[in-house]
Amino acid sequence: MLDALTGEMIAAAAGAAAPPIHWNELGLDPVLLSVGSFKLRWYSLAYLAGILIGWWYLLKLIARPGAPMARRHADDLVFHVTLGIILGGRLGYVLFYKPLTYLENPLDILRIWDGGMSFHGGVIGTSLGLIWFARRNHLQWLRVHDYIACCVPFGLFFGRVANFINAELWGSVTNVPWGIVFPGGGDAPRHPSQLYEAGLEGLALFLILAFLFWKTEARYQPGKLVGAFLLFYGLARFAIEFVREPDLHLVAFAQASGLHLGQWLCIPMILGGAWLMATAKGRRQRVEPIFGGESVA
Repeated sequence: MLDALTGEMIAAAAGAAAPPIHWNELGLDPVLLSVGSFKLRWYSLAYLAGILIGWWYLLKLIARPGAPMARRHADDLVFHVTLGIILGGRLGYVLFYKPLTYLENPLDILRIWDGGMSFHGGVIGTSLGLIWFARRNHLQWLRVHDYIACCVPFGLFFGRVANFINAELWGSVTNVPWGIVFPGGGDAPRHPSQLYEAGLEGLALFLILAFLFWKTEARYQPGKLVGAFLLFYGLARFAIEFVREPDLHLVAFAQASGLHLGQWLCIPMILGGAWLMATAKGRRQRVEPIFGGESVA
């Protein structure tokens, strides 16, 4: 009797629950502006905003004592970072996510406008670009990485918000009140995992790195800031992947390995970031500024 009554109460509560949120009802459009055949998409704007705001913030960082680069370096660095993001992100997606598909159709690698970018590939591409730039300009490459790492969360935040506006990379089916029914995702509400990532990989990661830079001596310990970036990004992404729907062609891989591909790619980031943070104090030395004021012991 009691079990039946409880079941009826649960069913009644479920029936009285608010209907799920539908993405189509939010008034979002992936295209911000359309003029003839030209279309300005939010995703493109997210890349642009991330790079420009990151550059502006970098100028604020290098104005502090002991900066590892001058203003002229920061201006030149924008080109190398942008190139690393695009080339690394695209090639990373090709190699990590769809190698056989692009092996059969190699010219499709150039069709960036069709989508397909890998964050992990972008990190590798950007790092290689930074190392080359630093050595060419006789800069300390690890300290340059520290400063650039503090600027990356802007792009991550805008990029994930753009993913949400594009109704892509949605999460797994859920019954949470904020679940959203995405076009192409069936009739069941799903986790808005893009917004989870925007909050953790973007906003929270920015606050952590900003605290370390402005309130501690982390910027004088080479590798500590980039290590924190790798560690906390890796942890956030690893956790969110549990409620993120894997790409259709990677479902079998996730079932066979027990983890999503994104989680496997985060493991070396987490381990490498933890090692860089743990050993950063031993790399501290007298910092002679290239820009930003007096030397710091």
